[in-house]
Amino acid sequence: MEERLEFLSRHRKGERVTDLCREFGISRKTAYKFVARYKEHGALGLLDQRRVPERIPHRTSAEVTKLIVTLRREHPTWGPKKLVEVLRKKHPDTRFPSRSTIGEILERNGLIVRKRRRKHHAPVEHSALSVPSKPNDLWCIDFKGQFRLGNGRYCYPLTVTNAASRYVLACEAFEAIDGLQVRIALEHLFKTLGLPKAIRFDGGSPFASTGLMRLSKLSAWWVSLGIRLEQIDPGCPQQNGRHERMHRTLKAETTRPPAMRLLQQQQRFDKWLSVFNHQRPHEALAMKCPADVYVPSTRTHAPKPLSYPLHDLVLRVSDSGRIRFPNGRRGDKLYFLSESLAGHDLGLRELDDGRWLVTFASVDLGTIDRTTRTFTPRSGTEADADTQPTPRRRSSTTQTQKKRRAA
Repeated sequence: MEERLEFLSRHRKGERVTDLCREFGISRKTAYKFVARYKEHGALGLLDQRRVPERIPHRTSAEVTKLIVTLRREHPTWGPKKLVEVLRKKHPDTRFPSRSTIGEILERNGLIVRKRRRKHHAPVEHSALSVPSKPNDLWCIDFKGQFRLGNGRYCYPLTVTNAASRYVLACEAFEAIDGLQVRIALEHLFKTLGLPKAIRFDGGSPFASTGLMRLSKLSAWWVSLGIRLEQIDPGCPQQNGRHERMHRTLKAETTRPPAMRLLQQQQRFDKWLSVFNHQRPHEALAMKCPADVYVPSTRTHAPKPLSYPLHDLVLRVSDSGRIRFPNGRRGDKLYFLSESLAGHDLGLRELDDGRWLVTFASVDLGTIDRTTRTFTPRSGTEADADTQPTPRRRSSTTQTQKKRRAA
């Protein structure tokens, strides 16, 4: 302040502005600015002034800010894109700011924490899985990771989604992973919404097994209904990324903190499912809600016995997973296939080389050789690779010890 007063005093005495600017280290524009301020306001005009303008014509009003903050607190996981879409539907006559401005409003109110950008990784090559384009082309099923309830007991949520529309078909809280309970829940879905063309799942129980063709009792039931199976590769949850992303939202909005009991947790799931399907817009659906896109399947659930018009024999699998194959004079032969196929009918067709092809619905399981009386599973399947025992390598120390003993 003293330097500014000295500058103006010497300027009023007649010293050149150029010389004074060189001495005080300021620009001519700054010098004339202080001269004008001193003439208009006196010494008070030399004080530092606020850079923020007194009036901002496009500033978001307090009423609009309150609507944004209130909706965000009701749905803590919704971002600016979803918030502005829902607010425009509820208040069509109100003008709302852009998504970036809404993000700044949420940050100012402590409702958003800026995260560091993740490093870009090269895309991962996935296995040949179908790309759904219509509702019911593909359903995804999985158990979300278990968590403890308030009473200390575990909860295992079963989730089923429609891939194309992101519609959550079911979210059931189970006390344990039980294939029978999963089948009961799916039977209800099949009766009310129809059958999908395919179901995608991981290699865990009860969806898959380590037996023939990785079939479990549950997945064998799906095949008998004419549903195509899609199993993701081990350790590759990104192949079921849409479903896993839904799990992230489910966990954030229903399990933090968890409910005290299983029924109370199920009530949370039901409430969340209604909001997710009917109120939460989805960016991949052009900001539509999943319920606006999803329609039930036209394939009705009407179980029929499997028929094999192009096969020579039809044999039923026993409860122990075996079939009794007639072998002429040598008598019948029992072949073990899989307990997962118990109760299902299989079709057998004789090939040109004397072997018999064994088929379950539309899936070829392998061949029976009547000469060697052996069953050979279908080659090139994941089940074959998983069921092959891994040879153990003997350590060099053990081999050396045996040589010494022999000597």
